[in-house]
Amino acid sequence: MKTQKSKNICKSENDYLEETLQHLNPLREKLFQEMKGRIREVDSSVPEKNGGFLYYTRTEANKQYPIFCRKKDIPNAAEEILLDQNILAEGHEFCSVSAFNLSPDQTKLAYSVDLEGSEVYTIHIKDLVNNIDLPEQMSGVHGSVYFQIGVEWANDSETLFYLGLDSSHRACQLFRHKLGTDPAKDTLIYFEEDDTFSLSLLKSRSEKYILTHHYNTMSHEMRFLPADQPEAELQIFQPRLAGLEYYAAHLGDSFYIVTNENSQNFKLMKTPVTATEKENWQEIIGNREDTLLEHVDAFENYIVLHERKGGLKQLRISKPDGHSEVRHVSFPDPTYEVIVDVNPEFHTNLLRLRYSSLTTPFSTVDFHMDSGEWELKKEYQVPGGYDKSQYAVEYIHATAADGRKIPISLAYKKGLKKDGQNPTLLYGYGAYGASSDAAFNLSLFSLLDRGFVFAIAHVRGGSEMGRSWYDEGRLFNKKNSFTDFIACAEHLIQEGFTSPEKLAGTGGSAGGLLVGASMVMRPELFKAVVCKVPFVDVITSMSDPSIPLTTLEYDQWGNPDNKDEYDYMLSYSPYDNLREVEYPHLLLSTGFNDPRVAYWEPAKFLARLRDKKNDDNLALLQTNFSAGHAGASGRYDYLKENVLDFAFLIDRLT
Repeated sequence: MKTQKSKNICKSENDYLEETLQHLNPLREKLFQEMKGRIREVDSSVPEKNGGFLYYTRTEANKQYPIFCRKKDIPNAAEEILLDQNILAEGHEFCSVSAFNLSPDQTKLAYSVDLEGSEVYTIHIKDLVNNIDLPEQMSGVHGSVYFQIGVEWANDSETLFYLGLDSSHRACQLFRHKLGTDPAKDTLIYFEEDDTFSLSLLKSRSEKYILTHHYNTMSHEMRFLPADQPEAELQIFQPRLAGLEYYAAHLGDSFYIVTNENSQNFKLMKTPVTATEKENWQEIIGNREDTLLEHVDAFENYIVLHERKGGLKQLRISKPDGHSEVRHVSFPDPTYEVIVDVNPEFHTNLLRLRYSSLTTPFSTVDFHMDSGEWELKKEYQVPGGYDKSQYAVEYIHATAADGRKIPISLAYKKGLKKDGQNPTLLYGYGAYGASSDAAFNLSLFSLLDRGFVFAIAHVRGGSEMGRSWYDEGRLFNKKNSFTDFIACAEHLIQEGFTSPEKLAGTGGSAGGLLVGASMVMRPELFKAVVCKVPFVDVITSMSDPSIPLTTLEYDQWGNPDNKDEYDYMLSYSPYDNLREVEYPHLLLSTGFNDPRVAYWEPAKFLARLRDKKNDDNLALLQTNFSAGHAGASGRYDYLKENVLDFAFLIDRLT
């Protein structure tokens, strides 16, 4: 609960941090100017075609946020500003836009805004013909600080669907709104009664169906209605079954389904739109021991499978039968990140990708699904003469205690000596099956250019090496994530990259748990630790079903009402396992409005750590009072958070 007393405590901690790190102010300013100098302050994205328009975002110098624009798809067309997020943010220290969805006739824009970081959004509807916001607004709705989600239009361009929240921020209500009507009278189409399930909302790329996705950690269900019939009844796709996961994409007279039914690494199925229960599903591509099938995208003449093999993301493209004209997209780096963009066009042979690696700047690519051509539309040009050839990237493996090989992605400046004297930052996450891919980070070069090694530990709990990789890092296997992280740290030391006196660990949210637990288990292994919005008080959080995420995550961490699960969580919860020993220098950060990991978790952890530890090492907490789980929203404000972390690490490790 937020109280003035707790706010004052956090403010006092901020003051203490600034006083303690006052000597770093010149370095912090230097780092900020370095990082800012790598940003192209005036820039624009590659336009993406949707209907008769080209949509893009652009940025202007000294402005924190993007400007959303479009032009008609004709020569010399004039620019139309759809939304200027800088104007939305005026008078506010935080501004997140989640939903950004054009009506099918492209005359209206539905967008949602959060001005606190609490991830509770308000939907606005803009009339693009008259350039005015319509009077109706839907408040207290679901959105995301990370993704553009939350609203879908019916094909009449007059009806939209959105998700409401309960008191614990669970997306559990599906509403239908008709333009020109009172939002207070919107129709509740569906209420998700099971508090271990949450809802998401999407529209098929074919624009034929509105779909809902009902999910918890281990079971999924979908429902759908024709987008041409917004008042039709929501139909169930396949009733939920414990342990059954599936996701469906529409194409022609069929749905394509990714499912784990009798398939640990998932398989691809197909079923008629008129018979969607699983007894009608027909297998196209079966389970593969060495390849995880994560997702399917459907286009008019192609299906794209998102796969993972050997720890790396793969894209498999074929005709709709799944076997004709098969192509695999090739990527140039040994470890990388590739994201399939929105790709709103259904009738296309182009697949828009966003690609980068630890040393390859962000690249926008059109992959020609018919010919296999890799068409580079734009590579981010780093100001100041960035030279990729000065840096090395490796993809190596550590050996865990049980013999499993743990991938490590790492980057450093060429000429590095493996003498154990290199300051090293080891990052990890390892939860929810989320994979930690090796993406480009402009700020990172302020460390690499100072002799740092940066490494990503692809520990169990993610899905890098298949579904078993996830299963071996959750519930009663969760400690594997921590021992994997420790094994990666030890491997970097053994290979001469670094030493305990030069090694730091970092992670955020569930990654804060990973790094915090690893620090508590092996404090002598690290010189410094940076934990951002860390989930470090596992028992307390999982024992309170009224707070966000708790009931949804019993299958991830455990349900404390079950004694065996309670005891196991207690055995690794960082807060509960602090001992009277020496700990590394520690920097914690939190957002006062964070709905996912409450600010009191790191604050409690800090207080107990100070009471227990037998050393004079730094133990600091920084609270952002205007943000939530993702930190600052403005691009310059976000840099300042990186600056604090990096200055702390440089000071402690060099």
